[in-house]
Amino acid sequence: MISLRSLTPARAATLVLLGALLPLLVALASQYWGGLAPCELCLDQRWALVAAGVLAVPGIFLETKPKAARIFLLLAGLAALVGAGIAVFHVGVEQHWWQGSASCTTQIKAGMSAAEFEAAILAAPVVRCDDVAWSLFGISMAGYNILYSGALGAFSLWQSRRH
Repeated sequence: MISLRSLTPARAATLVLLGALLPLLVALASQYWGGLAPCELCLDQRWALVAAGVLAVPGIFLETKPKAARIFLLLAGLAALVGAGIAVFHVGVEQHWWQGSASCTTQIKAGMSAAEFEAAILAAPVVRCDDVAWSLFGISMAGYNILYSGALGAFSLWQSRRH
């Protein structure tokens, strides 16, 4: 069994890459097999995980240069934490604590003319960020992503500082 304390930076980078790929595969499976289309903020969270995974890759091949591998672990951890931050914002939009960006929600307001109303409807995103498409125990996918990306980022940062 592998101890997290005995990981080399290169092996930690491998775990970060695998850790970034797992939720991406779950998201793609949910989209293509489960029929859950992503909203703009969901896609942004995916890109943060892609960045974390891509930044972890060079660290895998730097077994003989642990200092350089730690830098890539640090960057991958920061990317994962950015994803967690986007997920926090997404949960706030879902819970109507604050408003999402124009690409997330409809921009229909009282007093619009018929032409403005029609234009707003036609410009509305297919999947709105303020609608919870799926939840388990009252927690949306964005809520779970806060926990997951936060943990992945914390692990990566811990491993980058530990060596």
